[in-house]
Amino acid sequence: MALLEFTDRGIYCPPAEIYIDPWKPVKRALITHGHADHARWGSDYYLCTRSAKPVIRSRLGPINIETVDYGESRLINGVRFSFHPAGHIVGSAQIRVEHQGEVWVASGDYKLVDDGLSEAFEPIPCHTFITECTFGLPIYQWPRQEEVFADINAWWAQNKAEGKVTVLTGYALGKAQRLMHGLDPTIGPIFTHGAVENVNEILRAQGILLPASTRLTQSTKKGQVEGAIIIAPPYALNSPLVRRFLPASVGMASGWMLLPEAMRKHNSARGFILSDHADWDELNRAVAATGAERIVATHGYTEQFSQWMRERGYDASAVHTEFEGEV
Repeated sequence: MALLEFTDRGIYCPPAEIYIDPWKPVKRALITHGHADHARWGSDYYLCTRSAKPVIRSRLGPINIETVDYGESRLINGVRFSFHPAGHIVGSAQIRVEHQGEVWVASGDYKLVDDGLSEAFEPIPCHTFITECTFGLPIYQWPRQEEVFADINAWWAQNKAEGKVTVLTGYALGKAQRLMHGLDPTIGPIFTHGAVENVNEILRAQGILLPASTRLTQSTKKGQVEGAIIIAPPYALNSPLVRRFLPASVGMASGWMLLPEAMRKHNSARGFILSDHADWDELNRAVAATGAERIVATHGYTEQFSQWMRERGYDASAVHTEFEGEV
């Protein structure tokens, strides 16, 4: 019997009778982070990191949830679990599972570059590493984040000089705050869509430092946002709230912006290659750093990445999950 199994409800640990990031309601769930494809409503009990809890509770409501600090272990039915930084978003974790001398690590989502907000990724030695591979092809190589933010700020400044409103889109949880962290606030004010500002308020209450921002509302006048930048989730471009400020110069930040067709698909004038997931080199470095002999690839280019791992001498396989990666 494997220490972790992939079932129709999620990643299951039989000896502990507990699930990791289940996609259906279960009795006990360990949650790697607060994105909706990993933290889902309906389970009887949740365990996550202390810094992930506020967002998860805000999104899932009055759930039964406990927390652990990074590195703190919990013994459940003889199985030892601990949470370790994944670098994906604030509070994100890899989950280490140890039983009878065998160690597995479920990565959740992760990136190796330190974004200055999330707790930085730490490689965890193990026998089996369950890794995401959202961008598990050699073409996915991220530019340095300093270069990306220099481009974003130059674009914003140019838009301001031309009298244009700037709209930059990214996930409301994680990406939006990383974008704000990299902006030059001397260029102009930062406005945020309500979904973004809701997360900002939660993170600020935890002591996370973010630049000042103003919530975009129906009463916000167009004159107020001249020369400003609006940070919004991608879906908000079609909302009446944001459409009032169009035409504007619209940009999107995502790993998929490496592909020209993705920028056209999302009606963006500019695409900025910035992902909260590991690129090809990071995936390979992360695997090597664990020292694992067995690799299980989930969500993304699973077949291609597991084949690459087998060619490198690993015992590697691909497994289907309901995690979405960066869509």
